[in-house]
Amino acid sequence: MTQPIYAIGDIHGQIEMLENALALIEADGGKDAQIVFLGDYVDRGTHSKDVIERLSQNKAAGKPWRFLKGNHDRMFEWFLEPVPRHDPYLLVGYHWLHERLGGTTTLASYGVQADPSRRLFNVHADALKAVPHHHLRFLQDCETSFFHGPLFFAHAGVRPGVALRDQTEDDLVWIRNEFSNDTSDHGALVVHGHTPVDAPLHAGNHVNLDTGAGYGKPLTTAVFEGTTVHVLTAKGRQHLTP
Repeated sequence: MTQPIYAIGDIHGQIEMLENALALIEADGGKDAQIVFLGDYVDRGTHSKDVIERLSQNKAAGKPWRFLKGNHDRMFEWFLEPVPRHDPYLLVGYHWLHERLGGTTTLASYGVQADPSRRLFNVHADALKAVPHHHLRFLQDCETSFFHGPLFFAHAGVRPGVALRDQTEDDLVWIRNEFSNDTSDHGALVVHGHTPVDAPLHAGNHVNLDTGAGYGKPLTTAVFEGTTVHVLTAKGRQHLTP
């Protein structure tokens, strides 16, 4: 029988939703279930610090969990560099502290205020003091992709026509329409988040588990046995078909 592997969509600072997802997985697969987290642990929700702490503690404890890097995680990581780095994949006029992206909410969870009356260098200095080093290491150590049998896990998706092993980090954390609108076989079933959908989506060549937790909508948890997919709910497994 194929060993199940679980995946959790974009968490975006929603600690209660994360705890519920972990409880569903434990009830279905036990305490040592293998889990892939699809990235975007921070921003928008109010408990980014708690989410990072929960995940980093369990990583340190040796849980069989894999952590992918989302674009929001990378923006947070880059903000914590000695000189904050701006992500060129953002739209013109956007930055991590823009109200639509949620960076100010993430910093607030660490006790750092980033209101428009402050200078960026002051906010940055406060952030370097407030964010624990093991949180920064957690962000730095996140993977950009992960193979598991017939499955390929990435935060955002893949560039069509490019071999999975040759995908760039920028595409793995940022790609959207070019991937979502493509119907070709990528060489594996791609499991991802990043692009919010109203319900878990199996498109045949990819499975999207981002159901908008960052906006207060449900956080989706799924279990894969080979390419068979079930969504975990309080009432048990629900088969997800293309």
